Amino acid sequence: MQPPAGVEARIIALIAPVCEEAGFRLVRVRLLGLNGLTLQIMAERGNGTMTVEDCEQLSRDISPLLDAENVIDQHYNLEISSPGIDRPLMRKSDFAAWCGHLAKIAMQNPVAGQKKFRGIIMAAEGDYLTLCYEAEAAGEVTINLPFADIAEASLVLTEALIRAVLQQGKQKARQSDAGRTLKA
Repeated sequence: MQPPAGVEARIIALIAPVCEEAGFRLVRVRLLGLNGLTLQIMAERGNGTMTVEDCEQLSRDISPLLDAENVIDQHYNLEISSPGIDRPLMRKSDFAAWCGHLAKIAMQNPVAGQKKFRGIIMAAEGDYLTLCYEAEAAGEVTINLPFADIAEASLVLTEALIRAVLQQGKQKARQSDAGRTLKA
């Protein structure tokens, strides 16, 4: 995965410490030309959750900083959101966490004659992502894709992914309830 550059990199350097101090992990920062200029920031708590209240808090925490530093020298809309179920995969750890799930991968340069892949994440080790996908002529194929050459990647919304996310939510709720019981 290519690290962000230019204005996006400056924004990340500016807001990452504030996000971390508030208990959030930055997932992705993008500057888009949608309906004017939109600064899209995706974040989540360490446990993978992100509520509307969390989005509001993060907006209140970083908006004054962005305005004071004037990183974007024109009017823009600030959009804070969770990564969602069909989240972007930005780090090696994201791929590792979602092994066994369907993902869309776009490469910067062709691998095995193609730039776009849709398959099951099998492993994320070292410098490579191992993906199992259906090739037109060969049937099911397992391929190693270099992380350094991945342009964009995201999970694909499937019933299995929804079940996994719901199961994780239940486990986190149980852990939270257990923590409150121990404190009482």
